[in-house]
Amino acid sequence: MRSMMLIAATLIASAATVQADNGLTKGTPDLKSASALAFGPNGLLFIGDPQSAAIFAVDTGDAKTAGDKPVNVERVDAKVAGLLGTTEKDVKINDLKVNPASGNIYLAVTRGTGAGTPAIVRITRADAVEAVSLKDVPFAKVTIPNPAMGKGATTAITNMAFLGDKLYVAGLSSEAFASTLRVIPVPFPKESDKGTAIEIYHGAHGAVETRSPIRTFAPYKVNGEDTLMAAYTCTPLVKVPVSELKPGMKVKGTTIAELGNRNEPRDMIVYSKGGKDYILMANSTRGVMKIPTDGFGSAEAIIARPATLTAGVKYETIAELKGVEQLDKLDAERAILLVKTDAGFDLKTIPLP
Repeated sequence: MRSMMLIAATLIASAATVQADNGLTKGTPDLKSASALAFGPNGLLFIGDPQSAAIFAVDTGDAKTAGDKPVNVERVDAKVAGLLGTTEKDVKINDLKVNPASGNIYLAVTRGTGAGTPAIVRITRADAVEAVSLKDVPFAKVTIPNPAMGKGATTAITNMAFLGDKLYVAGLSSEAFASTLRVIPVPFPKESDKGTAIEIYHGAHGAVETRSPIRTFAPYKVNGEDTLMAAYTCTPLVKVPVSELKPGMKVKGTTIAELGNRNEPRDMIVYSKGGKDYILMANSTRGVMKIPTDGFGSAEAIIARPATLTAGVKYETIAELKGVEQLDKLDAERAILLVKTDAGFDLKTIPLP
């Protein structure tokens, strides 16, 4: 009996240790905005809040597989607006991410004009549109010590991705070299470090740039090395080795492609098909690009203005994919798209091209 009591006490102590070690405390996150999303393990959702210069980690409790049904929701903006008690004109969908633990889709939403009110909305594999309650949930918060200020505050957090046991965050800082990548360990510290300043050569502009934010990025192994493949406005594609991201340092990314100017990259994913890897990237004016990755390791750096509009690593435009604002992998063979139409916004499942 005594041994059973000791075992029970040990199990209780272990459970308490696990709960403490995950760094989450039950409460209500004081979100002021929701720009970028990312997922960690077991349904852990990261929410970028540039208005607060903070990132929240929230345990969604959504870790059970929800099935493999494709998700197709017409006028998803209208359905989100109805859920939030407003009209679609007062709803802005800022980001879309699939929870890999369940397969459900999460949206970062702003309700109202200006800074508005943030909301997180979940689309289930049964096409149900649900509000994600952030009241009395296990969460943690990390603040950014040197965010972009004033009009640039919305770009303090532009994109996030989880890799290993760290969260990688792109955005602008208040430093002289404003373009910044931050590496934040999980569980969170109380405050992020100053991050790594990123310098690139932008061929279309014929100039070195340090103040242009990374718009979207994706982790990928290049020649076996963990690398962030980053895309900027107008549209250079840049390699940044993860090993070079050190607090307070300045790193020069390697531009391996110019994908066309007068364009803003919206979102990108990495996927495999037919034994090869690709990046699929949605853009504001240049459609959806399919970029083979097999030349990334040997690609020559672009260090001078190219003679042509595009240069470096080649890509294919997927002509049938139009109006794509956001995208993510639904599973190994399909992607989920947020598509702008004449009537509003639709969610569509497609085979990976």
